[in-house]
Amino acid sequence: MSRQVAGTLGQAPADADQLAHWLRLEAVRGVGPETARKLLRRFGLPANVFSADFNALRELVSERIVQALAASPDAALCARIERALQWAGEPGNHILTLADADYPANLLHTADPPLLLYVKGRIELLSRPALAVVGSRNATAQGIVNAEKFAEALSLAGWTIVSGLALGIDTAAHQGALRHAVDGQGAGGATVAVIGTGADIVYPTRNRALAHQIAQAGCIVSEYPLGTAALSANFPRRNRIISGLSRGVLVIEAAAESGSLITARMAAEQGRDVFAIPGSIHSPLAKGCHQLIKQGAKLVESAQDILEEYGQERSGAVLAPADAIAAAPPPDPLLDLLGFDPVDVETLAQRTGQDIASLHAKLLTLELQGRLERLPGEIYRRLQ
Repeated sequence: MSRQVAGTLGQAPADADQLAHWLRLEAVRGVGPETARKLLRRFGLPANVFSADFNALRELVSERIVQALAASPDAALCARIERALQWAGEPGNHILTLADADYPANLLHTADPPLLLYVKGRIELLSRPALAVVGSRNATAQGIVNAEKFAEALSLAGWTIVSGLALGIDTAAHQGALRHAVDGQGAGGATVAVIGTGADIVYPTRNRALAHQIAQAGCIVSEYPLGTAALSANFPRRNRIISGLSRGVLVIEAAAESGSLITARMAAEQGRDVFAIPGSIHSPLAKGCHQLIKQGAKLVESAQDILEEYGQERSGAVLAPADAIAAAPPPDPLLDLLGFDPVDVETLAQRTGQDIASLHAKLLTLELQGRLERLPGEIYRRLQ
């Protein structure tokens, strides 16, 4: 939907009565986003839809939907609308409509923009240059590090980091973007979490503290009414908002059937750039990224690869902030023998000529130093 089409809907609601009509339209049974946009193009603001005569409405929708539009809101719907209005009146909370001047233009220009956006936090971030960082919920230690470092560097370069507040890569991306946040100020710290529940619900609950931090230094966005629980069907659908808000999407670790590939596909359909980090040919979590690269996604090895794509010059401060640099650890022969592909302990024992008991002790030391990770099945992978 273009801004010109949206302009036919009228100006942003000036009072609670106007917003109440939007909330009521959102709740009408049988009226999804596509039907709602059709009605709004014809009649303008929702108040005009509800006051339109039967024949005019019947030209666009079924008689069943016309009857639903004509029905007076019941007590439950009135309570739901009142609750939403009260929520929107609280500091930092906003409900944006398609007619609102603050509705993000990038999302508005996609094929399926939400009728309403429930926003908690810094609403101005929705109109700033953004990049999405997504990936597996069951990420490896290396994937977590990659997500944090890429998000941190991109955030310091001025990009808002968009992700989905899920465990794994999403969590790491938000945390990396927030690393330099000081009450929403400073060089970095801009991040947007697009969630699949109501904006008043935190899911997963393990990310409650992170969600509160994002609401303070970034913002949380949902298209779902307040109180909407975590339903599995909602999460793939919210992915179009993640990509819609962003200039490009970076995929870090994704299995062949990962939901992150849905985000990447939607990004491509929306004309967004798709980036992917390659991995070991033996890793299941690299299969999705390799598939994307075969389909035309840009292979990236550093945040600078993405910045150069958008004409940003190299900056040491962006790529390696001083407070993030650690002294390089001394080389270790065992890491050289381990290589960069996952290796089981029996194979490693053959390579080193050491017995498994002594090898386990050395592997544990390197694991505690953060230089390798242990995977299921007594398999080890180098991190440095």
